[in-house]
Amino acid sequence: MRQSVLWAAAAAVAIVTQAAAADTPLLGIVSISATEANNARYITGAEAAAKELGWEVSVIDAAGSADQANAAIQNFAQRGATAIVDMVFPFSSIGAGLDAAKSANIPVVTWGGGLGSSVAATNGSGGPMVVPVNELMLKTMEGKGSILALTYRTGEVCRNREVEFDKAVAAYPDIKVTKNEVRIPGYFEDGAQYANAWLASHPAGDENLAIWGCWDDPAIGAIGSLRAQGRDDVKVYGVNGNAQALENIKNGFMTATAWQDSYTEGYNMTKLLPEIRKAGADWQPKAVEVPAVLVTRDTIEKFIADHPDALK
Repeated sequence: MRQSVLWAAAAAVAIVTQAAAADTPLLGIVSISATEANNARYITGAEAAAKELGWEVSVIDAAGSADQANAAIQNFAQRGATAIVDMVFPFSSIGAGLDAAKSANIPVVTWGGGLGSSVAATNGSGGPMVVPVNELMLKTMEGKGSILALTYRTGEVCRNREVEFDKAVAAYPDIKVTKNEVRIPGYFEDGAQYANAWLASHPAGDENLAIWGCWDDPAIGAIGSLRAQGRDDVKVYGVNGNAQALENIKNGFMTATAWQDSYTEGYNMTKLLPEIRKAGADWQPKAVEVPAVLVTRDTIEKFIADHPDALK
């Protein structure tokens, strides 16, 4: 008899626990690469804000695949998520997922995916962040030389940065550009491989040379090749300002990056979600950007003093 009572009590607790879990709002996050440093910082910021809101967070790594991103958003819609974050995939690539979320009255926001379709808000837009990096690179090259550009066209952020790169370089006809597209995953290896091939046809001392990454990691991969070949004549530029990039600037291997405060972007966007849900159909889509900070060899020490957590 006593055992039956205990089993009944345990079952009741389980039912209450399941009901409580079911009542906890779910924030679904679909990342293009959850282990990449900048993505990871954004997710950490989103998780911190979600904890303050009393929300549960579930992250799906789409590993660079738009098909997997669509499936992940559809999965979150079926699970009754309170809101969904799309990280980097352009809204034009996640139409099936957006349709599923819209049908379930679930708001979708993007980090670097742009505003469009049924997207409620965005931040982390790629274009504006790369502008100061482009300006510094072209000024340093004095209007002539060669650039290896490491691109990635599946993500909206890198697409927009490449557009800004093309616009900036177009004003300098004496600068020759070689473009290679890296993969996700595989960006470190691709950056190193493309740099090796490019360096073979661009010997030291002939002209001004630069390597441009649409985010830090491919450029960091290229730095491995530069160091292996003892090449210190090539300027290296990235965007995002992850810890590895900052260390490379501090140690003299990278020239500059634009630090993206992705933790704050993730935190701010998550804190905005209750307001988006409350407004419902009256919500007006908007961008909630956090400005980037240009970091160079001249400013790295002050930057680290001002932002010590950036190296973690």
